[in-house]
Amino acid sequence: MKISNWVLVVSIYLCLFTSGSFSVDNFHQAFPIVEPDLGHTKLRLAREGLEAIRRITAPIAAVAVIGPYRSGKSFLLNQLLSLSCDEGFGVGHMRDTKTKGIWVWGTPVKLKVDGMETSVLYLDTEGFESIGKSNVYDDRIFALATVMSSVLIYNLPETVREADISRLSFAVELAEEFYGRLASLCGQDVAFEPAKLLWLIQRDFLQGKSVQEMVNEALKLVPNSDGNKNIDQVNQIRDSLAIMGDNSTAFGLPQPHLQRTKLCDMNDAELDPVYVRKREQLKELVAYIIHPKIVQGRTLNGKEFVSFLEQIIEALNKGEIPSTGSLVEVFNKGILERCLKLYSERMSWLRLPLSEESLKKSHEETRGASIKTFDEQHFGRHHAQKSFEKLDEEIKKVYKNFVLANEYQSTKLCEALYTRCEDKMDQLQVLRLPSMAKFNAGFLQCNQSFERECVGPSKASYELRMMKMLGKSRSLFIKEYNNRLFNWLVAFSLVMVVVGRFIVKFFLIEIGAWIMFIFLETYTRMFWSAEALYYNSIWHVIVAAWETIVYSPILDLDRWAIPICAAAAMFVLYWRCYGRKKYGSRWLLPLYNTHKGGSSRPRTD
Repeated sequence: MKISNWVLVVSIYLCLFTSGSFSVDNFHQAFPIVEPDLGHTKLRLAREGLEAIRRITAPIAAVAVIGPYRSGKSFLLNQLLSLSCDEGFGVGHMRDTKTKGIWVWGTPVKLKVDGMETSVLYLDTEGFESIGKSNVYDDRIFALATVMSSVLIYNLPETVREADISRLSFAVELAEEFYGRLASLCGQDVAFEPAKLLWLIQRDFLQGKSVQEMVNEALKLVPNSDGNKNIDQVNQIRDSLAIMGDNSTAFGLPQPHLQRTKLCDMNDAELDPVYVRKREQLKELVAYIIHPKIVQGRTLNGKEFVSFLEQIIEALNKGEIPSTGSLVEVFNKGILERCLKLYSERMSWLRLPLSEESLKKSHEETRGASIKTFDEQHFGRHHAQKSFEKLDEEIKKVYKNFVLANEYQSTKLCEALYTRCEDKMDQLQVLRLPSMAKFNAGFLQCNQSFERECVGPSKASYELRMMKMLGKSRSLFIKEYNNRLFNWLVAFSLVMVVVGRFIVKFFLIEIGAWIMFIFLETYTRMFWSAEALYYNSIWHVIVAAWETIVYSPILDLDRWAIPICAAAAMFVLYWRCYGRKKYGSRWLLPLYNTHKGGSSRPRTD
């Protein structure tokens, strides 16, 4: 007897295992398709519910009901399906939520939509704001229903609150984000097609404006002439609902009966007649606005809908997703700050000053990298667009500071180079031995170093200043050059007279020096004017000889004149004191006779 009982238990277990948790022949019941994990933060798929959907071959449309917990969502779905509480979705009368995750009614409703037979699935969602759950979980349930459904019924008691608008706005942002993540997973574009939004207001006693007027007024932008930030945030939330656009409508449904805990035990005859009439109108409205779920431009059958749902869940559980409490712009604020920091750090690596073209090119490259990072990490689309605009605005501000810093550094560098060239030109003006070749070499070196080293936006203005300064210095040098050179030649001739007569005592040197002195001081003044002298060919020969002696790439006489003269003086002094005694007199040129009363010194052969 005990053995037969064990055989019976094992047989029943095997039958249940092979046939699934539920009988495959009975789909006239509710199945879970999405369940919370143990931490009640993420979602996972329930296979028995997916099997109920996978068998559908016709195009699928989904009607999802969302709203706060204990607001009558399950009862409403049973009413739309014309089911009692015993056979339809489970209805609880306790203060905790009855539905966990998302449930589907296993038998779809067949409707003709645009001449095409469509299987309409009715989805029941776990109510938000119940205890023991995180905001992230509520937001994901809310957004997932938005993604899956063709008609989204927002079931609200009595009126529309600001928190309801904010939550719906966030759900739309999440839905768009899931589509974006799904596109990246699939490697193809998956356009976001918003569901038809139906604001269902269940009213007890409120009078006055119609439900549609109340919803329209609640969604209207709030005037903000003073630029209040809080009102701006309120209006941004309404702006993000623009994607729902004309896809939303409102409907008011009175309470079916005052004794709400006994609703499941009542038939239509016992319910409020107004409620029954409005309920039928609601059914007609849902049937009128329903349309098949379209992804990538085509409808989905059961298998395709399940595959789409699996991809959405994968995208949903992938990566970090903010909650309503943080809002999209708050989440994106951290990303914005990181991208702005990335831009600032990369720009700070530049060694200023740079040319305007180089700085702009670096700005565009760094801005592109920051925006690419933002595109990869940002959340949402409508609020993200505002975050993107703010990022771009902040980048422009930082770039403007870099432009100003570049201008300052450019001015500082070019001013230093200009001052250095100006000092160089002043030094060339007062050369001990005037040399046009040396002036030209210094002029060219200064000009080339300025052109090479002065960069940035200040270069153009300083180039004009350099041209004026160099031109003025050149004109002044040329004006003084001939006069100084003439005076130097006169002084040189007198010095050579003294040297030839009293120091080296070379007779020919003294004669040559006197001829040069007489020529410069007498002949030129008698026969040439000051202007004619400087254009005379003889003068040009003199200038060329002077330039060759005074300055060359090998020898700069202006720098070495004093050391050379000192060395020559020491040599002459040494010769006068010691050389003549040791070696005797062996001059090749005639010398002055220094013996008193003696005859001329005999010449050497």
